[in-house]
Amino acid sequence: MTDYTDTKSKHFKKLLTEKILILDGAMGTMIQLENLSEEEFQKDLDLPQDKFYKGNNELLNLSQPQIIESIHLKYLQAGANIIETNTFGANKIAQKEYGLEHLVKAMNRRAVEVAISAKQKYHQNRDNLFIAGALGPTSKTASIGPDVQNPGYRNVSFEDLRQAYYEQVEALVTAGVDILLIETIFDTLNAKAAIFATEEYFEDSARRLPVMISGTVTDASGRILSGQTVKAFWYSVRHAKPIAVGLNCALGAALMRPYIQELATIAPDTFIVCYPNAGLPNPMSETGFDEDPETTSTLLKEFAQSDLVNIVGGCCGTTPKHIEAIVQAVKDCPPRTLSDSYLSLAN
Repeated sequence: MTDYTDTKSKHFKKLLTEKILILDGAMGTMIQLENLSEEEFQKDLDLPQDKFYKGNNELLNLSQPQIIESIHLKYLQAGANIIETNTFGANKIAQKEYGLEHLVKAMNRRAVEVAISAKQKYHQNRDNLFIAGALGPTSKTASIGPDVQNPGYRNVSFEDLRQAYYEQVEALVTAGVDILLIETIFDTLNAKAAIFATEEYFEDSARRLPVMISGTVTDASGRILSGQTVKAFWYSVRHAKPIAVGLNCALGAALMRPYIQELATIAPDTFIVCYPNAGLPNPMSETGFDEDPETTSTLLKEFAQSDLVNIVGGCCGTTPKHIEAIVQAVKDCPPRTLSDSYLSLAN
């Protein structure tokens, strides 16, 4: 486990040994509930009119920052200790689909500024609030080719990914995030590019932040999309010495449990993070997912009571009501215990 020199990182590490921390819920779900129009996505921005921008949630950091700030505030008021920047797709590879690669740095910087503003407006113990710079998987995969007739072809290279992630990491860290979160990993090779870029930036800047890594199991086979089991995924990324490793998205908590238990077993010196979807997708529900706050929070409480988790929160379909219920459910549960060797270093 990495030792940190700055006070904020040390405090985060210490808090994780003392209590279960709460990550926020879904940003995308909350944005969808706003029912924004194409014009609202483009508000006050002079963008080429040959593309549609609705659905490019990261653009809202520039066109509707007050909406993003409001969502952060709602999650803070619900009890979140960690809020994620609205930067899941704020990288050149994802933004190229909209022709907005030139706005990537501005998207990331503004996202951090908005999160900081929300934190400053929230009048609780700010020392225990952290901003996580979200690094999504991009819209391409380095391990799987898009052309079944040419299985060796890839539409993205490791170097493409490394450059895109380096630019994003630099923008997030210089703007003031406390943590970096490499999340929703469906291809470990993409994640390794993100890790490489992050380590490269840390070396170049002579500064190191805590890094969390979260994969996503895509079906009941217990594998991520590129084919790795949870164990293989962990062994592929553990060299990064993340402060926390875990799973998010794809499956609801009930189906995710055996894989979280496996991670907790094979990573005894690493904190475990879990933020599942609100069950399985249901297009007929308001949020697009089945589980209500009581169900999701009850499932995560059992995780906590079974000594499996250190950080819990919500992914797709979760709202501030889900986070509020999770806070209440785990408030009396101790955090997962790490090995004695780690605890001696943390004290």
